[in-house]
Amino acid sequence: MKITFDVECTPEEARTFFGLPDVKPMQDALMKKVEDRMGQNLDAMAPEALLKTWMPASVQGMEQFQKLFWSAFQAAQPRQKQEK
Repeated sequence: MKITFDVECTPEEARTFFGLPDVKPMQDALMKKVEDRMGQNLDAMAPEALLKTWMPASVQGMEQFQKLFWSAFQAAQPRQKQEK
C-alpha cells in the first residue's frame, strides 16, 4: 500500500513545524560583513592596481633573465675563439 501526502507550506512554516532555528538574521549579518569586505578590497582588484602590482616585478625579472642569458652567452664566446 502506498500513501502520499501533499503539504503546502512556506519554508518558514516548515522550519517552525520541524523545530529548526530561524537563521535569517545570522545570514543577513554575515552577508553585510561580506559586502563590506568586498567593498574595501574592490580598489585592490582594479585592473590598474593589478598591473602596477605585477608588471614591475615581471619586467624586472625578464631583464634579469636577459642579463643572465647574455652573460652566459658572452662567457662561452671566448672559449670558442680559443679552441679554434
